[in-house]
Amino acid sequence: MTLHHANLTIGPFSFAIATDSDAVASDLARIYQHFGCRPSSKSARPDFVDFDIAVRTRSPLRRYIKPQIDFYLNERRPFKPLPRDQGYAMLEWGMNWCIANHAHQYLIVHAGVVERNGRAVVMPAVQGAGKSTLTAALVYSGWRLFSDELALLGLGDQWAYPVPRPINLKNESIAIIDAYIGGGVFSRPAHDTSKGTVALLQPPAASVEAMKIGAPVGAIVFPRYVPDSGVQLTAVERAVAFEEIIAHCFNYHLLGVEGFDLLYGIISASPCYTLEYSDFDLARAALAELVA
Repeated sequence: MTLHHANLTIGPFSFAIATDSDAVASDLARIYQHFGCRPSSKSARPDFVDFDIAVRTRSPLRRYIKPQIDFYLNERRPFKPLPRDQGYAMLEWGMNWCIANHAHQYLIVHAGVVERNGRAVVMPAVQGAGKSTLTAALVYSGWRLFSDELALLGLGDQWAYPVPRPINLKNESIAIIDAYIGGGVFSRPAHDTSKGTVALLQPPAASVEAMKIGAPVGAIVFPRYVPDSGVQLTAVERAVAFEEIIAHCFNYHLLGVEGFDLLYGIISASPCYTLEYSDFDLARAALAELVA
């Protein structure tokens, strides 16, 4: 099999990627089109990268009998193998893992982050709450994508910083967003994953072009999709929001006082809300009011 190589700079991070999967290389080229990503059989690895990663078939035998694929960081395998058809999803999950476990110059929160009028809205949520679905609807309706998964909050200035990677959509959300935005570019769907059916949505070109530009946090919003709710935006006490956002942090326990001071500063200066929504247009209008 041909080994494909690609180099990506995404926000503050650089990745060198190798894969022997033609399907993974094809999805990389399509989904990271706006980054100028062109996987090639010729290795042109930079002298320095933050993360040297690979997605490769487990063994020659496994290419034909229940084929499996592994994720590597610096030639070490941090995860169990997955079916080969889930290779591209595994690559994206592995990239999230790299950032969440190593980029401790930021407080990292499991949250969607979008920006409008120079102010970021941070949206922490548990899996299945509709965070990525709402993020996708917003960024294809005039908002700027920072991330649908990882809020990077700067320890020095308390700003949010972009890492505008593909948006991870699951199950019914794939068709819902495809119909809502029209003409979106998706990866091949990966079926029967631990999260169901998964497809990655290409980040908007404008968000990629501005991926070096951070923004102060304008609001903290805890979103949740609730059928037939229309939209309900409810203020949350800052102490309650503080406790809730800690539960969504990846590295708060590592940062100690720095993490506490950062969150205290952001929440003291930012209004906090819960958002129950079932209508994208109403949700977008409600959030726009917060950063008008």
